[in-house]
Amino acid sequence: MQKYFSKYSLVLLIILMASCAKRGTITGGDKDTIAPVLESSLPKNFTKNFVSKEIQLYFDEYVKVKNANKQLIISPPMKNMPDILPYNASKVITIRIKDTLLPNTTYSMNFGQSIEDNNEGNHLKQFKYVFSTGTYIDSLMQKATIKDALEKKTDDYVSIMMYEVNDTFNDSTIYKETPRYITNTLDSIKIAQLENLRAGFYKLIAIKDVNGNNKFDAKSDKIGFIDDAVNVPNDNTYQIAMFKEQVPFKAITVSQASPKKLYLGYEGKNNNVKVVVQRGEEVLPHILTKLPKKDTLQVWIKPLKKDSLNVMVSKDNFSKSFPVKISEQKKDSLKFSSDQASALDFREKFTINSTVPLIKFDSSKMRLINKDSTAVKFTTDYDEFNQNLKFNFTPEPLEKYSLRLLPGALTDFYERVNDTLKYDFTTNNTSDYGNMKVILENVKRFPVIVQLTDSEGKVLASEYTEKETEINFDLLQPTKYTLRVIYDDNKNKEWDTGSYIEKRQPEEVIYFPKEIDLHANWDWVETFRLE
Repeated sequence: MQKYFSKYSLVLLIILMASCAKRGTITGGDKDTIAPVLESSLPKNFTKNFVSKEIQLYFDEYVKVKNANKQLIISPPMKNMPDILPYNASKVITIRIKDTLLPNTTYSMNFGQSIEDNNEGNHLKQFKYVFSTGTYIDSLMQKATIKDALEKKTDDYVSIMMYEVNDTFNDSTIYKETPRYITNTLDSIKIAQLENLRAGFYKLIAIKDVNGNNKFDAKSDKIGFIDDAVNVPNDNTYQIAMFKEQVPFKAITVSQASPKKLYLGYEGKNNNVKVVVQRGEEVLPHILTKLPKKDTLQVWIKPLKKDSLNVMVSKDNFSKSFPVKISEQKKDSLKFSSDQASALDFREKFTINSTVPLIKFDSSKMRLINKDSTAVKFTTDYDEFNQNLKFNFTPEPLEKYSLRLLPGALTDFYERVNDTLKYDFTTNNTSDYGNMKVILENVKRFPVIVQLTDSEGKVLASEYTEKETEINFDLLQPTKYTLRVIYDDNKNKEWDTGSYIEKRQPEEVIYFPKEIDLHANWDWVETFRLE
């Protein structure tokens, strides 16, 4: 027995030694997915008769505060943001208040998603610290949703504000004063809930607060507002349509761009701007055009030696005179380009752009032929403001065209003429395109504008109707389209924004709920119920 016991003991010892020698991997356990927990605060959350200048928040693990400048929403707003300490990871967050607090007021500090644990970045979502400088905590709330008045996509980080409608409130208050209550949609929600409110009447507005000053700056901010004062409490969820106001026209600068051209920088709309160029008492001839993709107009003048000019700019209630000194600079050359590199879309017109405005056109020196060398009849339209010449004709499918302009066909503002210009382009087959019929139902009023846009909001096709409910879009490029309808209440055939000071809402826009994926050689029919 002792012999067998010794053998078994030896085997057991070998197994134990092998087990001890075997290497393993330390996994560290499952990944932490639990948000930090607030264990206590000093003073306590929802404290009344609050008088402290410092708040301390104690957590169950090390945390850090990120993007507090964007995430932390204090209502009512404080003039000076409190200090949030420390800047590194800690189990204690200290808030040092720098403002003098209002009496008998409930304050709410919503940290959004700024508090997260130090290791895995788990957010303590929408944590709120609430206190009152009075004897009770205000507990009413108001819901609101936002949308963009024109675009399908709604902005992030929109401030929802409530101004108390009292004896001091007027139309200019939102430009000068901060609101009584505020919250923010942050980067994830389009519905907001203002909490810890006091009963009363309020002006409810939404602002894309670019400057972060809790006031409305018309030049930079989008705004939306509810027409009537909101009576709190109520059970309503108000929808606010956001829009960018059209600022009044204002000329900002006039400067020399070349010996024959001035740049006029402006803000607002550029239609119906009047410009007078003078040298002493003499009024000089000029042409006014648009600099593409810039808030700048081009004032074309005849060549001058070194001299001083006076440029008077006026529109509506704006009028200002700008002195300009002319100096020697590089001259503008006459060049031409085409919008169509090689293929002409059936919904487009062949277009020639010039670097200098044109004033004369000789159609006898223009010739358009097809692949059989047969002349094609055409007419032309010149858009002076945008400096482009359009050729009107009916293109045929699978055709080759050649457009030739002989010297002298085009004459610019300085009496220079073109050299020989030749453009060759083709058309595709109609089967390469798709057709769409839109049937409108429940139209509340006419006229309406029916538009097809891409995913970024660029208008690809547009139709205006004063009575028709069936709209045909023929020969469309096969792609995905967004469909929308604009109620064109002022009948100017374009969408008009709103104005807070004029108490005018933007024109109503309704989107079809789904994208339309149009394929080549399809005839698509879509019913759009405007509800």
